[in-house]
Amino acid sequence: MDDPTLSNQRNQSVPSTPSLNVPTTMPDSSFYLENLPYRTMHVNRMINSSYNRSPSRTIYSDRFIPSRSGSNFALFDISNSPTSTEGKEDGSGTYNSLLRAALFGPDTPGKKDSLDAPACRNIFRYKTETKRSLHSLSPFGPDDSVPGISHSPVKAPRKVPRSPYKVLDAPALQDDFYLNLVDWSSNNVLAVGLGNCVYLWNACSSKVTKLCDLGIDDSVCSVSWAQRGTHLAVGTSDGEVEIWDASRCQRVRTMEGHRLRVGALAWSSSLLSSGSRDKSILQRDIRAPDDIASKLSGHKSEVCGLKWSYDNRELASGGNDNKLFVWNQHSTQPVLKYCEHNAAVKAIAWSPHLHGLLASGGGTVDRCIRFWNTTTNTHLSCMDTGSQVCNLVWSKNVNELVSTHGYSQNQIIVWRYPTMSKLATLTGHTYRVLYLAISPDGQTIVTGAGDETLRFWNVFPSPKSQNTDSEIGASSFGRTTIR
Repeated sequence: MDDPTLSNQRNQSVPSTPSLNVPTTMPDSSFYLENLPYRTMHVNRMINSSYNRSPSRTIYSDRFIPSRSGSNFALFDISNSPTSTEGKEDGSGTYNSLLRAALFGPDTPGKKDSLDAPACRNIFRYKTETKRSLHSLSPFGPDDSVPGISHSPVKAPRKVPRSPYKVLDAPALQDDFYLNLVDWSSNNVLAVGLGNCVYLWNACSSKVTKLCDLGIDDSVCSVSWAQRGTHLAVGTSDGEVEIWDASRCQRVRTMEGHRLRVGALAWSSSLLSSGSRDKSILQRDIRAPDDIASKLSGHKSEVCGLKWSYDNRELASGGNDNKLFVWNQHSTQPVLKYCEHNAAVKAIAWSPHLHGLLASGGGTVDRCIRFWNTTTNTHLSCMDTGSQVCNLVWSKNVNELVSTHGYSQNQIIVWRYPTMSKLATLTGHTYRVLYLAISPDGQTIVTGAGDETLRFWNVFPSPKSQNTDSEIGASSFGRTTIR
């Protein structure tokens, strides 16, 4: 007789056919796909479907996000037609109609219902034929397809006052293209070289101070403020560079090295670069006892333009040899050479918005503003201005720049970059606009010309009010003298 225990163990060891753990009252037949042919038809339609692209419209695509406007929601049994409200005008009905129009498009008479869409459409489409407006308000599609929503108006160009808000008489301001006689400090003090003297004009108090007098046998050829705004470098016709403490009106150092006049100066922290008619550029560390740290050679004529980049890594120089050179902090030979200009390159400006973007302007024969990418060593674009380009300066607050001009129109132009569309053309000077400086807040520029006037213009918006029209200074129009 078999042992019942052993019999039970044998029964447990025999593998059993797997089965679903379901209630005994539920028949297994309920788990079969009763609508399998219907579902298979839709799956085949999804896999094998295709759609006709419009040959006349631009196709925008995304690999992961389906487009609402191109998807066939009929396969989900979603109806596009609005429910009947029978004249109900409450807020909920209005909102629902707008939302329905945004999701499925406007309900127009004779429009083919999406339920009748051909079977060759996918449930989701990842490409859509769209003409979305740049100023669209709707997140779903073009605004003109949504009733009750109108296009936002295109913002009107910013208004720039056409008249200077202040004019200063500047007797003996030289009409010399190769000099740089005006600079505005970070402490809001304007320095101007007039003849053999340098004058300081405080923009806050309008107080005028005579900083120095070089004597009858010398004259001022360039001025440049240190970045802190406390010391001023003065280049002379004798080839010297003097450093002045503006707060005490005291000369602290005189540096030699050039044989001819120094018409261009540029600061980089404690390093001062000076360009001369002797074709050389001298680097000077004002902390060191030696007058010259290094000498840069490359130009074949007078150096009339010098500008350090905002990161103090690159120095751009322009000369009367029609060349634009770029130097790094340690080079004695130019690392980049640009020879496209056909006249002297005095106007040089680095963009504060984009690293490596450099603008340069040519003289009377050239008349062009050119843009360069010094990072990739490429020429980006060129704009013929129609007259001699004397100066360039970028706005610190918006992506715009100002150019001043000489022969033959003597105008000031405000440009929007990169389209180079003109925002304003300012006139008033009767001689070449040879000198240009920008205020520390980035809103005001001052221009100087051989007509012996300095004119102050509000051309750029403040950082906090870029969309407002600037009328500052219109009520303070006046004409005084700087000495």
